[in-house]
Amino acid sequence: MSGILDAFKLEGKVAIVTGSERGLGRGMAVALAQAGADIVGVTYTPDAAETQAAVEATGRKYLHIQANLLSIEPVEQVVKTAVDAFGHVDILVNNAGIIMRNDSIDFTEKEWDDVMNINLKTVFFMCQGVARQFIKQGTGGKIVNVASMLSFQGGIRVPSYTASKSGVKGITMLMANEWAKHGVNVNAIAPGYMATDNTAQLRADEARSNEILGRIPAGRWGLPEDLGGAVVFLASKAADYVNGYTIAVDGGWLAR
Repeated sequence: MSGILDAFKLEGKVAIVTGSERGLGRGMAVALAQAGADIVGVTYTPDAAETQAAVEATGRKYLHIQANLLSIEPVEQVVKTAVDAFGHVDILVNNAGIIMRNDSIDFTEKEWDDVMNINLKTVFFMCQGVARQFIKQGTGGKIVNVASMLSFQGGIRVPSYTASKSGVKGITMLMANEWAKHGVNVNAIAPGYMATDNTAQLRADEARSNEILGRIPAGRWGLPEDLGGAVVFLASKAADYVNGYTIAVDGGWLAR
């Protein structure tokens, strides 16, 4: 008889992970592979050698697709390439994104549009493209979007990032409502203060860094692997009854 741990296994599943070349994307791709999934990594870079090596070290396959997700033009081809290679898609993790920092009073249209395009517009159309494949397959599927703590508390000097990540939280709920009848679960993860390129400026500011860490019980910045458990859960059968939620993985920062 199968036990609870079997519900977290992803053997035979295929996961598309955007922005898989580094940071949180790499951490989540490797975690999914460790749980048994083959990975289709979509990156702006021409390769993702470190991610590929880490995935293949788990015994799983890694297919790299280079695509510029500042536009939705590559979406259809990404899904087609994944299906051509593996025969099906079961999981989508929308991780690719950018951030622009500037005072709101000085924020430019380009700083707004670039962030909104990749962080929200492309996220929606990636979800749409993969959901169409799920429905065609008749198998259902799991979508995990990457939101942010700023989806809940706003932040400062990142207006387009906050707007985009708040939008991710909103469309996650909308798609969960619409696609539940097809057996598609749509949820999101809201990472806290993670040690990635996006937080390099904050971590370099000792006073600000100490202020942030003072509100995190773990006493450290988050690491990419800290998202592994959450993404595997939301991508697995264990989360069949979880739909439309944005789960904060932030070391308790928002709760204090």
